[in-house]
Amino acid sequence: MNIISFGQSIPLLPLAFQFTSPGPILVKLGPLTIRWYGFLIASAVLIGVSLSGYLAKRRNINPDLLSDLAIWLLVGAIPCARIYYVLFQWQEYAQNPGEVFAIWKGGIAIHGAILGGLIAALIFARIKQVPFWKLTDLVAPSLILGQAIGRWGNFFNSEAFGRPTDLPWKLYIAPEYRPREYPDFAYFHPTFLYESIWNFIVFGILLTLFFRSLSSKRIKTGTLILVYLICYSSGRLWIEGLRTDSLMLGPLRIAQVVSIVGIILGLAGLAWLYLLGRSLPDVVPPNNDQLESSSE
Repeated sequence: MNIISFGQSIPLLPLAFQFTSPGPILVKLGPLTIRWYGFLIASAVLIGVSLSGYLAKRRNINPDLLSDLAIWLLVGAIPCARIYYVLFQWQEYAQNPGEVFAIWKGGIAIHGAILGGLIAALIFARIKQVPFWKLTDLVAPSLILGQAIGRWGNFFNSEAFGRPTDLPWKLYIAPEYRPREYPDFAYFHPTFLYESIWNFIVFGILLTLFFRSLSSKRIKTGTLILVYLICYSSGRLWIEGLRTDSLMLGPLRIAQVVSIVGIILGLAGLAWLYLLGRSLPDVVPPNNDQLESSSE
């Protein structure tokens, strides 16, 4: 069956199973170029901030506090995501130092963003004297939703795909984007899609836990971010094994190592909360909860 997909005439399976990127540029108006990657990241941020504000209201917390936190998270997450990626790809960027700041072309690492965001959130919670773990529980659903949306930026950039495959849902990659070790293969695992679907599932789990926590004291503070760590890391662990462009440290795929650490930390945190029955250490004393009073 021959179907035209995004302007390219190539033998394809039905479009529901076949993916072909239309290219990285969304629209070009004279000197102004808007790329899909940047558009999706901006959209994910706006949707995430709106969702966090809504969740804050449901907890009787001033949503303006989450809007302020969002600025801190962006300042911490985006530079760290880029620095993390560049450090592990330094051999490439050392030859093209001007590309280090070309973040609109792709090349950010979600684990770097999470690390930078956590540091920024800790500093924010300390300065504002609000419980860190309550903040993370409000942000966790927005974070995973943003990741689910942002993964499609990899699709438009023809990056972050997997090994060659003949599965019905294979991804067509143009010759100029194919890995050197697979020059004669045209179809690859759409790992961006795997992770996006997985992240949407995790989003559903976290949202369900959040709304249950409104009526049940059995779901303790910090649970959502710990479940996020376990669920997201579990999916990333196996999906990363399919990719051809993993950030490496010797023979190890960095994302898999970090995912294993995330799963261990998440399980340890849940054991601390539910088996030992203790609260997670916080930046403010347990009785100094200013979040809910800030809405009054």
